Amino acid sequence: MTDLSHLKFYATQPHACSYLPDEQATTLFLDPQKPIDTVTYSRLSELGFRRSGDHLYRPHCRTCTACIAARLPVDSFLPSSAQKRILKRNRDLVVAGTIPETTEEIYSLYARYIEARHADGDMYPPSREQFTSFLVRKWPFSIFYEFRLDGKLLAVAVTDQMINGLSAVYTFYDPDEQRRSLGRYAILWQIEEARRCNLQAVYLGYWIKNCKKMNYKTEYRPIEMLVNQRWIVVN
Repeated sequence: MTDLSHLKFYATQPHACSYLPDEQATTLFLDPQKPIDTVTYSRLSELGFRRSGDHLYRPHCRTCTACIAARLPVDSFLPSSAQKRILKRNRDLVVAGTIPETTEEIYSLYARYIEARHADGDMYPPSREQFTSFLVRKWPFSIFYEFRLDGKLLAVAVTDQMINGLSAVYTFYDPDEQRRSLGRYAILWQIEEARRCNLQAVYLGYWIKNCKKMNYKTEYRPIEMLVNQRWIVVN
């Protein structure tokens, strides 16, 4: 097991919570001067850390424990009837992994997605600078999985491959293709990819009970949640 005792962490000042109104949030960050290597990243993911851009972080709120790290143990996952239909609906897509970069094609898809689906969020309005700092990092473990139909880009799943699993960092997709449920399909595809790579889990970030935007995560069962520093299976 990797020794983490030498690592330094810093906490932010309390700030407005992005998910729960009237709540103040504090975030714990790994020292930004510490290069992120795959082993350290994998070990910290077991402790509930998540990556955003160049930073590894986790919630560190004094009075709130609503953010719960969640992951899917891929060997025991069984798709529901609705998920089987999503898989069937998207059998015609071709998926390829690429090095993260800001191309006109990829950024255009991202901008359309943010404008259509997240106009009320922190990432609106979209910008190339924000896109690059958030998602286009040249880490050896970071991959853009591109989902295409007859060459047309329909979705991108930004994924980190760790020693212990895949981290589903972010997914954006064509907002005109609602019938395909591309966001859900991207998670289902990453579950299968983790199995192909003999990895244990797909890490989904944080689940918050009272945040509707997080509800989709519990559609995948069984799911594991980090409670009191122990991963608990929720069937």
